[in-house]
Amino acid sequence: QVQLVESGGGLVQAGGSLRLSCAASGLTFSSYAMAWFRQAPGNEREFVSAISRSGSSIYYADSVKGRFTISRDNAKNTVYLQMNSLKPEDTAVYYCAAGGRLPWSSTYIPTQYDYWGQGTQVTVSS
Repeated sequence: QVQLVESGGGLVQAGGSLRLSCAASGLTFSSYAMAWFRQAPGNEREFVSAISRSGSSIYYADSVKGRFTISRDNAKNTVYLQMNSLKPEDTAVYYCAAGGRLPWSSTYIPTQYDYWGQGTQVTVSS
């Protein structure tokens, strides 16, 4: 059974930092591209960042570029999202996702992913 478990969310003031983790089990982690999405109340799920199976290719949404950093440790079956200079508009539930055969050009599309975590809440106060 595949499980993706996110952690590291919380409440932080604007300008602060958080590091999210997503621990995967039940799949060959190094065979999956990994991504982070987020969803604020009343909004659709929004792409944040993706990283290829080896970590050699990385993609960020324009809204987080320069502030967020995605990374992965295939030995630990874990993907990370370092979030710096947080803004109130970053407030959302953050989800990690695993995609086995998605084209890299489709990494921003939620339906391309096979597995999802349960999400972790990030709240940024002004």
